[in-house]
Amino acid sequence: MAMEDGRVLAGNFPPKQLKLVQAWVELHRDDLFADWELAVNGEEPFRIAPLQ
Repeated sequence: MAMEDGRVLAGNFPPKQLKLVQAWVELHRDDLFADWELAVNGEEPFRIAPLQ
């Protein structure tokens, strides 16, 4: 899953689940990029809340 736009990079998602994941990515895009930077720098990423 690409963080920039929520598109699937490999494999398949059922349509309903794909929409949920894309919505989650949209809500947490800034958090995802911040966690990516932490992980790249060898730091522990923060937990990101799931969809409720």
